[in-house]
Amino acid sequence: MASLKSLRMRINSVKSTRKITQAMKMVAAAKLRRAQSRAEAARPYAERMERMLASLGTAVAGQPDAPRLLVGTGGDAVHLLVVISGDRGLAGAFNTNVGRFARARIRELESHGKTVKILAVGRKGATYLKREFASRFVGEMSFAGKKVVGFEDATEVAAKVTELLDQGAFDVCSLVYNRFRNVISQVPTAQQMIPAALPEAGDDAPAAGPQALYEYEPAEDQILAALLPQNLAVQIYRAILETSAGFYGSQMTAMDNATRNAGEMINKLTLNYNRTRQANITRELIEIISGAEAL
Repeated sequence: MASLKSLRMRINSVKSTRKITQAMKMVAAAKLRRAQSRAEAARPYAERMERMLASLGTAVAGQPDAPRLLVGTGGDAVHLLVVISGDRGLAGAFNTNVGRFARARIRELESHGKTVKILAVGRKGATYLKREFASRFVGEMSFAGKKVVGFEDATEVAAKVTELLDQGAFDVCSLVYNRFRNVISQVPTAQQMIPAALPEAGDDAPAAGPQALYEYEPAEDQILAALLPQNLAVQIYRAILETSAGFYGSQMTAMDNATRNAGEMINKLTLNYNRTRQANITRELIEIISGAEAL
């Protein structure tokens, strides 16, 4: 049976831990509100950017000099996965989930005879995947030292992807990240970026009612030259914002669970402490009475 002193030390230790988890929960909740609003604000712009790219790219994709950011290299042998995860832990299974999803994706591609390369954005995802796929890494980026990840950081990742494409290092590029659904639900998602997802023939059939006709000035290829790099950065930035919101939501949930678990443990330890204390008092009384009777 544990001594009263050790039980007091354990109770005080768990109380200190509960204070830390409560503070982390409050900080995560405050950061979640900002991250969620940024992620939700970025979605409409990113979705409309994809729509505009599909509208412009359909007319240009069949040309022999079509941009590589639009149509890729024409092959399907080498896949680049840009895996976006958190830079910190204490967020439940958030980083593990995206790591497992990426691992399953890698194994699926390799089972079909594809070569896979990995560009990791975020330390936790890189650490998870390096245990098994260290030889597939072509780059690793982290923004752990920054309070807020901005669009310029996403542009840096997009520049790295473009550099690899110009070097012919891959044929297909996909983003792998946790899409934020709500505080307790983040969905691992794979989004193909290169070549761009264009509507198939027959998918663009006109809907009922009058349709708008657009005239582009300048020509489509000139607009695409500026739009394609920006779209790549926008989609990466959107994935980073979704990851940030999902991370704080998962961290808030994890710290809330840890706080409640610490409270339950304190109650159990306090009950054990009181029982031990009562047993000691009873034993001492029995010893005193026994000594008195012996006299």
